[in-house]
Amino acid sequence: MTTKKNSAKNLVSIKSSPKNLEKPMKGRDILVKALENEGVKVIFGYPGGASMEIHQGLTLSHKIRMVLPRHEQGGSFAAGGYARATGNIGVCLATSGPGATNLITGIIDAKMDSIPLIAITGQVPSTVLGTDAFQETDIIGATFPLVKHSYMIQNVAEIPKIINEAFHIARTGRPGPVLVDIPKNIQQQEGVVDFNVKFNCPSYKPNLKPSALQCKKAAHAIQNAKRPIIYAGGGIVSSGASEELRAFAKKTGIPVTTTVMGLGIIPSNDPLSLRMLGMHGAVYANIAINHADLVIAMGVRFDDRVTGKLAEFCKNAQFIQIDIDPTEINKNILIDIPIQGDVKQALKILHGYV
Repeated sequence: MTTKKNSAKNLVSIKSSPKNLEKPMKGRDILVKALENEGVKVIFGYPGGASMEIHQGLTLSHKIRMVLPRHEQGGSFAAGGYARATGNIGVCLATSGPGATNLITGIIDAKMDSIPLIAITGQVPSTVLGTDAFQETDIIGATFPLVKHSYMIQNVAEIPKIINEAFHIARTGRPGPVLVDIPKNIQQQEGVVDFNVKFNCPSYKPNLKPSALQCKKAAHAIQNAKRPIIYAGGGIVSSGASEELRAFAKKTGIPVTTTVMGLGIIPSNDPLSLRMLGMHGAVYANIAINHADLVIAMGVRFDDRVTGKLAEFCKNAQFIQIDIDPTEINKNILIDIPIQGDVKQALKILHGYV
């Protein structure tokens, strides 16, 4: 016979005003609704024992379509490709252990290419974590250097807040992957939760506003340059700054060469387009940049496939670098005029100065 005490054993609630509270739901269903609230329409996931509850919850969703890959790695790459093609955050799903580790190559690809990705992994029940349970893997530890942030959900009450945070972190600043690990017993646990959550993470505040002073310095260098060139990459795409780049190039008459991640930001038949540079790029683009007296780098990381020997790259040029990620500035090349911030905002400011 089920008593009230036993029926409430697996029920968790959080304090909130009655109007915001939902009916008791399983963790899996809370997760699905939280994903729906973030606008997720497609998830690429391969099922397994530790993630089966989530898959069961997804079968009840009328807003999210599940796409079944033949391998978890394919799912992670498909999610990354979806993000590139649509501009939305890609989501992939895998079980614990080998399922989770199979996502790693797609996760590191998203990190290197600054692609917003959410990787959701099932995990063994929290009651047996640390016991080397069947298919238990420390996926958070394994992916620590590969993601912007990672979460282990330990209570159903945390799910809406964590999903909201994960999506915010993945898409803002320099986009990238975020991992969410959820033990099987948390997927099964019932709770009454509040979905009315707002992002509040004081320690995460990426600077988007470029320095006006640095932009003025850059404008002065541009006006005095005789052979300037724009070297643009994936940061332009991430920022949605293609239109601003083309307007800036047209106003200044400065030619543009791109990385492979920047292909498409300026039409290849544009008179100012030098197409792609680097090892696999156009010869004339490489000749042009190495004869430039000013290189304006926008949303690029001076990859070795572009620069070759760093000591020989653009030896007689000054460098302006605009990047949202402060760790990219001065990483490979000593920069004369660094501008840290959103490249779209920086281009708008520069456009007014030149």
